[in-house]
Amino acid sequence: MKAVQYRTVGGTPEVVQLPVPVPAPGQVLLRMTAAGVCHSDIAVMSMPAEQLSFPLPLTLGHEGVGTVAAVGDGVVAVEVGDAVAVYGPWGCGICAKCAEGKENYCLRARDLGIFPPGLGAPGAMAEYMIVDDIRHLVPLGDLDPVQAVPLTDAGLTPYHAIKRSLPKLVPGSTAVVIGTGGLGHVAIQILRALSPARVIALDVSEEKLALAREVGAHEAILSDAQSVAAVRKLTEGKGAEAVFDFVGAPPTAATAGGCVAVEGDVTIVGLGGGSLPVGFGTTPYEASVTAPYWGSRGELTEVLDLARSGVISVHTETYGIDDAPTAYQHLHDGTVRGRAVILPQE
Repeated sequence: MKAVQYRTVGGTPEVVQLPVPVPAPGQVLLRMTAAGVCHSDIAVMSMPAEQLSFPLPLTLGHEGVGTVAAVGDGVVAVEVGDAVAVYGPWGCGICAKCAEGKENYCLRARDLGIFPPGLGAPGAMAEYMIVDDIRHLVPLGDLDPVQAVPLTDAGLTPYHAIKRSLPKLVPGSTAVVIGTGGLGHVAIQILRALSPARVIALDVSEEKLALAREVGAHEAILSDAQSVAAVRKLTEGKGAEAVFDFVGAPPTAATAGGCVAVEGDVTIVGLGGGSLPVGFGTTPYEASVTAPYWGSRGELTEVLDLARSGVISVHTETYGIDDAPTAYQHLHDGTVRGRAVILPQE
């Protein structure tokens, strides 16, 4: 089978030939129909050797949907031909957090050497993929695989981040979305669907801001040295009750801190290496700053249900598996509009 792998530290993704894996007891073999391309992959491929916690080569792809091709002994809850989405943040399954469905916060995964697919375990960017346990599968139903696959991260991650702040997003409130690309343009739709808040989008290009307006942002302004003052002006000096930073770089984290209101939330989602100091006089009174990770299994079901209701959709660009290295280059260059999706069977 063909697979897209990161093979050597400092290298670029390569399309290789591998044997089709065979599911062990309790495992499921999927024939992959779509796999998402994510900035997290680029972050992994930018790490020096001493920061990598898993061996190479690595089959990429932590967003995946497919159909069941075969099952291992003992698997009875799915059948060959079932269309499913893969829940990516795998955990031990038995710790307190996993028992709540929060495998994204598994307390034992690191110690046990459990990694998400595409971020340590063999991922979805291949013609076939092994899923370790049926609890990591969610029925896809009649959802379009290309539309659904980014929701397993680019939908789930912002949904999880926004859900925490919903009690503060009452009528008359404001939410700021910094970075309106793959995750941010979905976040805008989630905010519009689940809250009455005014949504202000910030990004560095007019093209990204056009996408933000297209998916429902009330205001879209350039992210620059004047953006904090612009948000303050739009909110009559109060700031925003919730600020979601999907870039996470030092400048955007500083912008997020400058935009947040008293008792507001700053949520740093992006992997840009930024941080925000917290203390008396450094942030508005009782502002909270968090850095969440992915989302729970139950929340993935909720995100897919939102998609079924028609209130969220993902702007996608599709590539055949042989063109996956080009997709990564486009993502690196910032020219992907929305989310890039690999079609492993094409």
